[in-house]
Amino acid sequence: MSQFMSYRGITIEDTYAEAFSMRGTRLVITAASRKWVGHAVDQLTGYGTSVIACDAEVGLETWLNEKETPDGRMGASVLLFGFGKDGLQKAVLKRVGQCILTCATTACFNGVADGEAGKDIEIGKQLRYFGDGFQISKKLDDRRLWRIPVMDGEFLCDAMAGTFSGIGGGNLMLAGKEPQQCLEACEAAVDAIQECPGVMTPFPGGIVRSGSKVGSRYPTLKASTNDAFCPTLKTMVKSQLPADANCCYEIVIDGVDYASIQQAMKAGLHAAIDHGGIQFVSAGNYGGKLGPHHFRLVDLLDETPN
Repeated sequence: MSQFMSYRGITIEDTYAEAFSMRGTRLVITAASRKWVGHAVDQLTGYGTSVIACDAEVGLETWLNEKETPDGRMGASVLLFGFGKDGLQKAVLKRVGQCILTCATTACFNGVADGEAGKDIEIGKQLRYFGDGFQISKKLDDRRLWRIPVMDGEFLCDAMAGTFSGIGGGNLMLAGKEPQQCLEACEAAVDAIQECPGVMTPFPGGIVRSGSKVGSRYPTLKASTNDAFCPTLKTMVKSQLPADANCCYEIVIDGVDYASIQQAMKAGLHAAIDHGGIQFVSAGNYGGKLGPHHFRLVDLLDETPN
């Protein structure tokens, strides 16, 4: 039976977010201007919300200035996660080939530090064949890059990228009486999470309206609507929402390690509380059956709740 705590006037369920292990990589995308970096990131991260149906979970980690990129231009760090190296390889190659190679003025670099993992995802090593024999290999220290001729000059790309053992599925469930206020609180949470290194929020605007549960009454579906958190179903199912809650959003966080996700969850939770507009906090879990990484909500609080 669920236990509840009161923290700064908000009811918090004494539960945990359950997350699972994933394979991740980090790409650094640069371009001639922030505008074109943005176009590249928008395309690269599209249809990258959940591995339930997408080839990878993909999101912006942080924007980078000219002093933080390999070629001294504006850039962005993007995190990509899949269930295994082979699946991640396919997703990265397709996304870079279709979304970065095609985008005006861009370049693509490995963003995984040498000490993090070996370089075992092929990018430029495969994309070079688009150059139809006119591609040129370039060595920069111990870094192998490929220069692929395109119609605005050359596309510069690292031959390989590293991977690391990441975590997917850290989450917060935030509910409130007024839908607009609840949404604004969640937006404040996402803004705070985006300031945290090593994480990204893969869903649109960082917020999920269609949280899911495992399984369905329809056997062909792997997942279906999380009815326990749907306000219109409170009288029809065993609801986990307060009686006067009219809106609930989920924020999903993927990250490079446990500490990064926990820090981001804490930052997001406190930003939402400080903003106001939420009355209830919970988290999604499946009784420990989904994954081994558990983030208890009580560990995110600055003081002992009542």
